[in-house]
Amino acid sequence: MIRILLAEDDQVMREYLARALERSGYRVTSVDRGTAAMPLLQTETFDLLLTDIVMPEMDGIELAQRANEIAPTMRVMFITGFAAVTLKAGQAMPNARILSKPFHLRELVMEVDRLFEQDSANGIN
Repeated sequence: MIRILLAEDDQVMREYLARALERSGYRVTSVDRGTAAMPLLQTETFDLLLTDIVMPEMDGIELAQRANEIAPTMRVMFITGFAAVTLKAGQAMPNARILSKPFHLRELVMEVDRLFEQDSANGIN
């Protein structure tokens, strides 16, 4: 089963996203900030880091960069409501996907599905 680490500081949004992904067959572990994600990244294996960019203590870009050092094969997808931050994220992590708010849950699930369909097509599990 594909494992997703979700870092989102907004509780309602975090629960909403986790529930949609779980209903689509993904196993989701969610945290409310980047600093809470770090210990999990060091002790568990995840296939995708799905992170908001603007969060307290450690933003999603820094989290993704640190996560890349720990687990370089893990995919990264950013979610953000700020256009300027989108540009910064694209420069910092050029291989990451970026999903701009507002988005429909169906769009999120489709983007995550696409990430892993590419792996399946290339024979990667």
